[in-house]
Amino acid sequence: MNVRFLSIVIPCLNESETIEDCISRSLKLLTENSLTGEVIVADNGSSDGSREIAISKGAIVLDIPEKGYGYALHQGILHAKGEYVLFADGDSSYHFDEGYPFIQAFKEGFEVVIGNRYKGGIEKGAMPFLHKYLGTPIISLLGKRSFHVDLGDFNCGMRGIKRTTYDTLEMKSGGMEYATEFIAKAAYKKCNIKEVPVKLYRDGRKGKSHLHTWSDGWKHLKLILLLSPRWFLLYPALFFFAIGSLLGINLSFNKIIISHIVLDIHTLYFCSVFLIISLNFLEFYFMINYYGMSLGIYPREGLTQKISLHLNFEKGMLIGFVLFISGMGLSAAAVFRWYRLSFQSLNPQEIFRIIIPGGFFMIVGLQLVVFSFFLTMIKKNH
Repeated sequence: MNVRFLSIVIPCLNESETIEDCISRSLKLLTENSLTGEVIVADNGSSDGSREIAISKGAIVLDIPEKGYGYALHQGILHAKGEYVLFADGDSSYHFDEGYPFIQAFKEGFEVVIGNRYKGGIEKGAMPFLHKYLGTPIISLLGKRSFHVDLGDFNCGMRGIKRTTYDTLEMKSGGMEYATEFIAKAAYKKCNIKEVPVKLYRDGRKGKSHLHTWSDGWKHLKLILLLSPRWFLLYPALFFFAIGSLLGINLSFNKIIISHIVLDIHTLYFCSVFLIISLNFLEFYFMINYYGMSLGIYPREGLTQKISLHLNFEKGMLIGFVLFISGMGLSAAAVFRWYRLSFQSLNPQEIFRIIIPGGFFMIVGLQLVVFSFFLTMIKKNH
């Protein structure tokens, strides 16, 4: 596959010390590979002469009023005329003239190309210790598990994408978390993704970096949790369900003695609490997942899709009603036992093994009715 026209996009905010070098290297990449192309500088409000330098070096300069790395890149890519777009930071930490692996990947038919600094090399002092050994590895590991992509560097700033593919991603993030959303949506859209080695150089500017370690790291992590709710909702739900059900079923019939530890009705009560927490997490997980599917964020597949297809308000109400009546029946049995004792004191170990499951089934039944109602409303509106 030939690459006939390549657009190079550089986000810029007061990069007067490095923007000339970035543009020169970009033009060198185009010349050395006999490519027609353009260099777009997406300026995010520079006040140090960066715009004037970029114009003098032949770049197309766009004024991006919305502040943020993501906004600058997004608008720059939307204005690109090339079939493919290569982008990286404007601080000379990435050398555009070393971008041949991206061009080669495009020629091989890949739609999205992500750089990997760990494979390409990191110049001494180019990446802070916490970023190199803690932040980026953790974000990358969570990203790999969440979005099922074999990428080792989720925060690499040098990337490429087919222009028509970019339109399908419908990017929203305005800050540094744009990098995570970019990969997540490319994975959900089942784009053809390739990782290539990229060398990271020291920031060519003397001033302070635009990257804020803790706040930007939290934004990346938060976006992973939002775009892959299984970490925040599904896995905790399964954890609470496993403990609540395994202990609860056994404690419903008798106490459990482990060495000198006695688990009885008090533990049974908390087992019912754990199961209700599990149900709440699962319900929110399915609603968020279905809503994400309706917006095109998540693929329409898996258990969520099956539940959304088969569960409606009528079925949910029927199942919920059966559970609620079961709970009422257990509660009535407890009251009847109390009646037989002339409303005198009851044996707690016996009666609470009836009352706790009874209350649990009543709560779960009503929750299921409400859940099926909300899911039906979401389906009708999307």
